[in-house]
Amino acid sequence: MNVESFNLDHRTVSAPYVRVADTKTLPGGDVLTKFDVRFAQPNVAHLEMPVVHSLEHLMAEHMRNHTDAVIDVSPMGCQTGFYALLLGVDTAAFLPILEATLRDVLAALEVPAANEVQCGWGTSHDLAGAQGAARAFLDRRDEWEQVQA
Repeated sequence: MNVESFNLDHRTVSAPYVRVADTKTLPGGDVLTKFDVRFAQPNVAHLEMPVVHSLEHLMAEHMRNHTDAVIDVSPMGCQTGFYALLLGVDTAAFLPILEATLRDVLAALEVPAANEVQCGWGTSHDLAGAQGAARAFLDRRDEWEQVQA
């Protein structure tokens, strides 16, 4: 299939993990890397939507404090994780950026842009839930690079 994740056997992975889902070399030679940042075990568990929404805001905002290579941080529709699209960043460089970002999530006092002016559903947020998910992900830091069960 054309979508990389549709070719991934979701029964064989073991969340939490971080993996390269795709890379594209642009005409000028720059490399875009799409990271699969999986918080929950596919088809077994998921993050509730207010948690996903808050993590999206928090990670998109705070990750940019650690690198200017961020193109996008997007939630997966299955509510099990996120895609992070970065320019010129490999896995070895991305993991410390992600770790620092999640530590920022733990220290956050509010969800950035969680209001009706800056967000399409500003009331659908759960800071405590997002921090719990970030804490659980960080607690298993030594497992991030082991994708397969």
